[in-house]
Amino acid sequence: MLALLVQLQAACTAADDLAQAVEEAFPQHPDAEIILSFPGLGVQLGARVLAEIGDDRSRFADVRGLKAYAGASPITRASGKKSSITRRWVKNDRLNHAGYLWAFSALRASPGAMAHYRRRRDEHDDWHAAAQRNLFNRMLGQMFHCLQRRKLFDENTAFPTALTAAA
Repeated sequence: MLALLVQLQAACTAADDLAQAVEEAFPQHPDAEIILSFPGLGVQLGARVLAEIGDDRSRFADVRGLKAYAGASPITRASGKKSSITRRWVKNDRLNHAGYLWAFSALRASPGAMAHYRRRRDEHDDWHAAAQRNLFNRMLGQMFHCLQRRKLFDENTAFPTALTAAA
């Protein structure tokens, strides 16, 4: 039991050291200011998102590739008269989990994000996870746009009708 406690203590110390290194290194990255301008993203979660999508702007040809990689965009299957929309099973699980946390924290940090989530729940009858995935999909598209054009996140541009309705 004591040997396990020593291993646990070593793992906790390593995790704390890693968190401290992220706190020091991430703000120095050229994309850090843009990523931190998004609601719900702090240094730790922002660094995690950046680590998963990478900083090579030519990695994804368009935003659809990034959304599919993250598992944020739905899959539509149609055959004959039948059509079904499902979530993606093949995806980057680490980025998908970071997106789940990002969307969840953006709900409290952004009135536009909360209005978008409420609209998905009320008007589209989405379940919580589907509405949250839709919010992540939208925010990821906005991040792709901001990173490509080197612009900070703007709440009024991102959620123009949602803010008017919420006001």
